[in-house]
Formats: sequence, structure tokens, C-alpha cells
Amino acid sequence: MSSRRVAIGGLGSMMLAGVAAPCHAHMVESGLGPVYDGLLHFVLTPQDLLPVLALAVLAGLGGKTHARLAVLLLPLAWLVAGAVGARVAQPLPESIAWLPLLLLGGLLAVDRRGSPAVLAILAVALGAWLGYGNGAAMGVAGADIRAVLGSAGAVFVATALLAACAVAWQAGWMRIAWRVAGSWVAAAGLLLLGWTMR
Repeated sequence: MSSRRVAIGGLGSMMLAGVAAPCHAHMVESGLGPVYDGLLHFVLTPQDLLPVLALAVLAGLGGKTHARLAVLLLPLAWLVAGAVGARVAQPLPESIAWLPLLLLGGLLAVDRRGSPAVLAILAVALGAWLGYGNGAAMGVAGADIRAVLGSAGAVFVATALLAACAVAWQAGWMRIAWRVAGSWVAAAGLLLLGWTMR
């Protein structure tokens, strides 16, 4: 290949990159409206989805009282913080996205059962943190409160279903399976930590 062809190819690539439309990597547009866009944003963002699932299982393994607290408090905190985040539209730093994965995955892996008050604090803290970040990402992309409602609704459904499964299925080997799932969530947190440190 001649150097002239390489130069023309490079110049053409730079020109195409200069006229490309801006893209938002964290906002999914389904074409079904803002509620479904918010729902899909939550489902397709692993650093939001995995900690919520880990907290739901952790709550379910703690019993019905823990599960009910998680189902009530997590989506509520998500909704309130998400509305604030969408209004402010100032995203959280990506460098700390590993922390909820590592913390909740680790707690699930070691089968650490705390009091209902501890679980309530975890649910509110996780809902506020991830809800704010989710709402801020949607606010930057131009979404409104309806998208936050969609994501909070998805958090409610995911938490309710998985917490109910964990309450019902914790005999013998199933409890070990839940703990193994927690170790995988913690491993995802370690992987994300490694990426942020590189």
C-alpha cells in the first residue's frame, strides 16, 4: 500500500469522524416511549442491574421481613434519587461503579445476614446511589421523569421477583447456588475495579 493511499484513507476517516452525530452510550431509545426507555436502560446496564439483583437475593435469604423491606425501600429510594438526578443531570464518577457490585456480591457470597435495619440502610443507600446515577445519565440524554418511573418500576419488579424466589428456595444446595451467584457479582466488581485502575 502506498503512503498516499494511507494518507487519503486517514484523512477520509477523520472527516467522517468529524461529521458523526453525538451518541449517548447509556440511554436506550426503544421507540416505545420514555417509560420503556427507562426500563431498558436499567435492564441493559449491568452495573445497575447486578447490585439490585444481589440485594434482592440477600434480602430474600434473610427472610420475609428483609424481603419486604427491600421491595419497598429500594425502588422508592431509586425513584426519589432518580428524579433528583434527572433534574440535576450531573453524573456520578464512573470510577466508583465497582463498589456496589463488590460490596453486595461479597455480602451475598459470605451469606452475611444482618438485622432488618441494616438491610433497610443498604436498600436505601443502593437505591439512592444507583437511582441518582441512572437518573443523571437519563437527564444528560434528555429524558424526563417518565424514564425514571420506568427504571424504578423495573427495579421494583426485579427486586420483588428475585427476593420471593430467594425466600422460597433456600434449602440445602439452593442456598449454596445463591452464594455462588453472589461470588460472581463480586468478581464482576473486581473486574470493573481493575478496569478503572488501568
